[in-house]
Amino acid sequence: MASQASAVADLLGPQGLLAEHIAGFRCRRQQQAMAEAVAETIADGSTLICEAGTGTGKTFAYLVPALTSGRKVIISTGTRNLQDQLFHRDIPTVRDALGQPLRIALLKGRGNYLCRHRLEAAAANPIAQRPEVRRDLRRVSAWSADTATGDIAELALPEDAPIWPVVTSTSDNCLGQNCPSWSRCHLVEARRRAQDADVVVINHHLLCADIALREEGFGEVLPGADCIIVDEAHQLPEVATGFFGTTVSSRQVLELARDVVVEYRREAGDMPELPRIAEALTPAVQELRACLGETDRRAPWQAVADDGAVMSALADLDALLDELSEALQRLSGRGKGLDHCLARTTAVASRLALLLGEEADAQVRWLDVRGRGFRLNQTPLDVADIFRAYRERHRSAWVLTSATLAVGRSFEHFASQIGVDDARTACWDSPFEYARQALWFVPRGMPDPADPVYGARCAELTLDLLDISGGRAFLLFTSHRALREAVSLLEGRLRYPMLVQGTAPRAELIERFRAHGDAVLLGTSSFWEGVDVRGDALSCVIIDRLPFASPGDPILQARLDVLRRRGGNPFREHQLPRAVIALKQGAGRLIRDASDRGVLVVCDPRLLGRSYGRAFLDSLPPMARSRDIEDVRAFFGGQDAPAASETESAVREPRGAAGFSP
Repeated sequence: MASQASAVADLLGPQGLLAEHIAGFRCRRQQQAMAEAVAETIADGSTLICEAGTGTGKTFAYLVPALTSGRKVIISTGTRNLQDQLFHRDIPTVRDALGQPLRIALLKGRGNYLCRHRLEAAAANPIAQRPEVRRDLRRVSAWSADTATGDIAELALPEDAPIWPVVTSTSDNCLGQNCPSWSRCHLVEARRRAQDADVVVINHHLLCADIALREEGFGEVLPGADCIIVDEAHQLPEVATGFFGTTVSSRQVLELARDVVVEYRREAGDMPELPRIAEALTPAVQELRACLGETDRRAPWQAVADDGAVMSALADLDALLDELSEALQRLSGRGKGLDHCLARTTAVASRLALLLGEEADAQVRWLDVRGRGFRLNQTPLDVADIFRAYRERHRSAWVLTSATLAVGRSFEHFASQIGVDDARTACWDSPFEYARQALWFVPRGMPDPADPVYGARCAELTLDLLDISGGRAFLLFTSHRALREAVSLLEGRLRYPMLVQGTAPRAELIERFRAHGDAVLLGTSSFWEGVDVRGDALSCVIIDRLPFASPGDPILQARLDVLRRRGGNPFREHQLPRAVIALKQGAGRLIRDASDRGVLVVCDPRLLGRSYGRAFLDSLPPMARSRDIEDVRAFFGGQDAPAASETESAVREPRGAAGFSP
């Protein structure tokens, strides 16, 4: 085993195959060490949890042992963009360098594939009558004749374009083997390719879907594998928490209503009360949305449990679903589409009944209201047992990796979230020279973030810093409210192009940011990770507050209550570790290459004024640190970051600092 791991490390060495065949490849000892650990894990079927700092080259570090192992490997990533990058670029690059004739497959969730049946029925869908949807439908129809995979990423349309729900399926509306287009289904073909492949690239949602199906005894989504590699593993617990629950959404009900009408016209036509009942669901959903209030919010169920108008609207919706189910039963057997609509109606009604019943143990019930829609949810507080059972029943090697998994050097928080207590752990620091390349600035004299003037003070400080940096900055906020306040305070006062989250798709904003070269981008959580801007265009990252999750979040509240009842310390055991990992993600936007230089600014005085600040300080890369804005000016003037000895006392934790709440 040791010789095999050593051979894998040699492939990544200065005279290895990757150096020989990949232009610009650099040998990194951290990458070699990680590759050895992954090779050993695959060989003995164990579990490895590891953190690899930015620049380590963790993708190649797990791909080389995976592709040379001779085993069936599944690689799960956090997003579809990362899936595409692995499948189309990274794996082919390594495979060709190694000369390995491996079969690779890309497998996404069903909503990423064109549904031939729904495309054929699209003309009867009311949404397709909108001019912009009708235009896109023509593009989709033309593309459908040429595509080999049906992957909607092939077509240059926004991910949230209204055409996609019309021509793709969900687990609710997919007809399965009853579909007349089953023999030509793009999703079925993708799953067949995955069965035959040596390496399959999936995402975390698909991994959770497979776990759920196997848990319920309804089959499987994924082929069996000898090894499962989970990249961006820090996202897995939250993805799983959202997946293993019960949800009834306005979109589910409205799509059901539309599909009933479409299938009725295709397969029946002699029961006019059926479309009337289905169409009555739309005003019922709109009434419920109106009763939930005008503003967007996430709230615990208790916030509406005693609201008579909300409960009455829910009862009306429940009654309509029962009426629709009875009407569909009278048409049972008339057509596969209508039969499936009956099954969907029954499922939605059952989920709504569950949400209106007694709350289950270890679950939290809550609602999410956004725009004209809503989601009613019941979510598990803990997914550790689910993952533990899955791993025990399906023995495979597991590698769980990310640039941000550890708090300090401890993986205890992450491991406990996914029910792993028998893993090897390892942490490889970034090869970048942070002490020379980066400066961490913590300003003096900032008020507490709860102070009403805090946002204004942050804005004034930001203007000073941007004048020094020449723009070229990300301003990262922990809430949409703070983002909106900053926009109002900075608009018209910046000398640089200002790009704001929500004014354009994320990818477009990032491209515009790169193209300008001196822009300032303001964003919330979606810009804290997964954004890679190398070079001078991004030279300053300013973070407004330590990223503690909102105390008003209903899932967080319920988790903290459980920890309290168990005699634990909710802040130390849950809130703090999550905030540390989030700050590591945000800080990770700054230095993306060995030639990058930049300043990280954390405005929040709690970093140095509270005892828990040490957890943040110990978890970030070893940047030089300062509290003097003149050091920032000197850094951007071309001087090296101040020596650690000059700044260490400036950020030492104050004697007697106390307080364990954010």
